Amino acid sequence: MTDFLIPDWPAPARVRACVTTRAGGASLAPFDSLNLGDHVDDDPLVVTENRRRLTDAFAIRPAWLRQVHGVRVVEADPALTAEADGCWTSTPGVACTAMTADCLPALFCDRAGTRVAAAHAGWRGLAAGVLEATVERLDVPAAQVLVWLGPAIGPGAFEVGAEVREAFLSTHPETIEAFVPSVNAGRFMADIYALARLRLAACGVTAVHGGGFCTVSDPRFFSYRRSPRTGRFASLIWLQD
Repeated sequence: MTDFLIPDWPAPARVRACVTTRAGGASLAPFDSLNLGDHVDDDPLVVTENRRRLTDAFAIRPAWLRQVHGVRVVEADPALTAEADGCWTSTPGVACTAMTADCLPALFCDRAGTRVAAAHAGWRGLAAGVLEATVERLDVPAAQVLVWLGPAIGPGAFEVGAEVREAFLSTHPETIEAFVPSVNAGRFMADIYALARLRLAACGVTAVHGGGFCTVSDPRFFSYRRSPRTGRFASLIWLQD
């Protein structure tokens, strides 16, 4: 496997991370080809093969999650598929993993390179505080946390209703700047990257990198909004021995 992204951020040397793309797998259309999601009606044997290719490419043990758009963050365990939307680890070789297809994947580490974490943040989880919960589970001062925001739906494609805007404004009024009126009455264009940065800043995390992708318009990535029957790509972070 050669077609993957490596985050460009000032993480410690022993912190490794990558984002998979659609390329390099065995799945057939509409999951072509490196679908890593086992819940999207793809052939389970092919998904297992795709995950094996990823594992072999980086010599890691990914911790897969059953993501439910919540705020639960667990210690990463490759032997257990936990129902959670975030995980953390201090064990080298264990990869914290977030699977997405428009939602926001966020990767975390501390400046000392002793802990890493990954979070899956759709708008519901983001509004409920999944990023803040992940920072808390890292158990280091917020000023020591680095975050990289991976590929997600861009502000030009993320149209939402007034209820989504209110879900953020009710607890964080400053997030009003992340919404602009849509051409469709009563709806708004939301910037999920701005929302994440504002929420992280509110809990003391300002070293936030990445962003600027759009899964809907970038064919390298799976996008549920572009095609509801599709696969999932993964954003992973781990500690190197």
